[in-house]
Amino acid sequence: MRKVLIFGNSASGKSTLAKHLADTEQLAHLDLDLLAWQATNPPTRTPLAQSGELIAQFMKQHQNWVIEGCYTDLLALAESESTAAIFMNLSVEDCIANAKNRPWEPHKYDSKAAQDANLAMLLEWIAQYEVREDTFSKNAHAEFYQNYAADKQMITGNNTETSKS
Repeated sequence: MRKVLIFGNSASGKSTLAKHLADTEQLAHLDLDLLAWQATNPPTRTPLAQSGELIAQFMKQHQNWVIEGCYTDLLALAESESTAAIFMNLSVEDCIANAKNRPWEPHKYDSKAAQDANLAMLLEWIAQYEVREDTFSKNAHAEFYQNYAADKQMITGNNTETSKS
């Protein structure tokens, strides 16, 4: 069985890698962005218990999967079922460049224009990665990676520089 968790900063390549693994290894793919937020303005987090139920349903429905997102609180809910973790630990500069070059994500935005309207906010969010103290922070991701007991890998550049533990 292959059950992979992928995490890191926004625009670090989590979705790209998850889609690649899903396609090449026939894994079901769950993007945590799709269940972590309620459709409110401003957006608010979905209660952890509700998100947890959806993650549990996904894992029960699929024998092999990849779950990706920046939410260590949600990743922790799947950790005991997972067989591998990949930390997309790119520099803030690489993530900003990726965000600026990101193609339209139709599963998240109604249009490319709607996605681009959020770009300034996203770039600021990415820039704060190393100083934030929340479940989306570099500190939270590094701690999750350090404490992860199964097979783990860290990717540090857009050209897939890796280190394995």
